[in-house]
Formats: sequence, structure tokens, C-alpha cells
Amino acid sequence: MGTMRVAVAGATGNIGARTTAALERNGHEVVRISRRLGVDLITGEGLDAALAGADAVVDAMSYEGADRDDAVAYFGTSTRNLLAAEERAGVRHHVLLSIVGIHRVDGNAHYAGKREQERLVSEGPVPWTIVPFTQFHDFAATVTAWTEQDGTATIPPLLVQPIAPDDVADVLAEIATGTPRGRHRDVAGPEPQDLVDMARRTNDARGHTVKLVPTWSTLLGPEMAGNVLLPDDDARIAPTTFDEWLTDPR
Repeated sequence: MGTMRVAVAGATGNIGARTTAALERNGHEVVRISRRLGVDLITGEGLDAALAGADAVVDAMSYEGADRDDAVAYFGTSTRNLLAAEERAGVRHHVLLSIVGIHRVDGNAHYAGKREQERLVSEGPVPWTIVPFTQFHDFAATVTAWTEQDGTATIPPLLVQPIAPDDVADVLAEIATGTPRGRHRDVAGPEPQDLVDMARRTNDARGHTVKLVPTWSTLLGPEMAGNVLLPDDDARIAPTTFDEWLTDPR
């Protein structure tokens, strides 16, 4: 495959920015889709212009809210608008960043939104690949940042098999420049980790002092315990270990 024009939704976010960089390193042309850059997936503003001539789209959008209905509405509206614009533009491949385990967990608002995205993409008009990833190496730090107050943070004792954000970006860039595959196998990091231990080690590596209190929360409850968030046996394993990432935990 020669040089391609790939649009990245959520291009200014953690994974979107890295995916953009990975595609550009490989010589592809990237169109950044982000509200900050004047392309709004909720209103559709700027979308047709952004997708003109695009061969593929990577959807790496994220949503921070905790309300289930809001998450489903946000992901649903933006995905419908994106797919409709892709169909008008003749885009040949829609790649969705998804999450391992979302069909095994009911209560989480973000997961409900991601399930709606998966449904719309898989039933939609554009050939697609859905790629389920495990949590990222920086997930433990993200969770403690949500809950930290007065030097103490609660964190659920989740079992995860985390993956480096740069590895996620490399896989998305590779898939976007290939042919649509439908549902891709799970993609995970090399080894399972305990989230509480990950948080402690991340904070140590970053020189951040906080007391960790292991407990289940409303966002991340016991329905996520055990193997729920772990990848299937046939998962594709990305190379970077959590220990390697900790040497430069950004």
C-alpha cells in the first residue's frame, strides 16, 4: 500500500496524537479531526471538508463524563455523523479503538458508550475494523488522579494486562493502512498487573506521593474483578512491558 490519506478523530487526545505521529512516521498524510481544530463531530461542522479524499478513518475519540445516557448519546451522535460523512466521502475503512471486556461489564458509562459505537460501526455503511485493546500503562495514574484528595486516593484492585500507549498507536496505524478485518482479536500488553501495584509504582516513578486505598468504586466496581478485563487467549501481544514504560512514564 502506498501513501494513504488517513483522518484521525480525537487527534489531539492521548492515543489520537500518538496515532497521528505513527502514521506520519510511516509516510502517510494525516487529517486531524478535533473540535479544537474546527471539526465538530457532534454538530458535523467541518467534517465533509476534513474527510475529502480520505482513504481511512481512525476513531480514537474519548469521553470523560460519568453519566451513562450522556456517554451513549455522545458516542452515538458523533459516530453516526462520522460514518455518514465517511459514506459521502467514499472512505473505504473505518477503524475503531475499542476496549477489551466491554461486553462483560454492564454498569460502566464509558463502556455503554463504546458498545453503542461498536454497534453502529458494525451495522454501518463503511467497511470496518474494531480493535479491542486492554487498559493502557498510564491507566492507574489516571484513576488515582480522578480520586485523589488531600494526599489519599482510592483505587480498585483490578486485574489488567496493560499496553503501552505508543504500542496502541502503532497497531492502529498499521491496521488503518491495511484492509478492513471486521472484529480484530484482542490486543494486550505482555503481562497481567494489579492496578493498585501499578498505581504505587507509577507514582514512585513520577516522584508523586499519595496514600493508596484499595476499594471498589461506582465507576469501577466488582463486576470488573477477576478475568473480566483480561484479553482472550488468542490475543495479539504488544512488546512494551509495564516495567519498560515506567522508565519514561508519560
